[in-house]
Amino acid sequence: MARHVSHVPLRWSDIDSYGHVNNTVYLRYLQEARVDMLYVHAPLRGAEGFAGGMVVRRHEISYRAPIHYVSGVDRPEPIRVETWVTAIRAASFDLGYEILELGPGGDRQVYAVASSTLVPYDFDAGRPRRIGPGERAVLSDYVELDGPTPSLQAALA
Repeated sequence: MARHVSHVPLRWSDIDSYGHVNNTVYLRYLQEARVDMLYVHAPLRGAEGFAGGMVVRRHEISYRAPIHYVSGVDRPEPIRVETWVTAIRAASFDLGYEILELGPGGDRQVYAVASSTLVPYDFDAGRPRRIGPGERAVLSDYVELDGPTPSLQAALA
C-alpha cells in the first residue's frame, strides 16, 4: 500500500546556531505528519474515532543527515514526511516514518527514519481504548512491514 505523504514547511525558528534544523524539531515534523494522517485524512475514510484522543507511548529516531536551512531565505520546498503502519494490535499501533527530500531524478535524501507507538485513548474515561473496526481498516491500508526502521547501525552506514 502507498505511504501517507505530508509536506511540512520549515520555519526559520526550526534552525539552531549551526544553521540546520535542530534535532528536537524532527519530532514536531513527525507530529505534523501524524496529525495530517490520523486527524485530517483518516476521518474522511471512516476512522473518526482517532480524533477523540491518542497518546504516544514511544518514539525512536535515527538521524541520517542534517536538514540545512539557508538563513534569511525561505526554503523553496517543504520537507516531505512519509508515514506508514508497521504493526496493529488490539489497543495500540506502530507507525514508521521517513523525513526526506526527493531530488530532481527521484533520488531520495533521507534525513531521518523514525517510529512511534500510539495508543487510542478515551480521555473521558481516563484509559486506553481498543482500535475500532473502521480505524483498523484505515490503518490496514497503510501497512508496510518491510520499511526502514530506526537503528544505530543504519545511521552509521
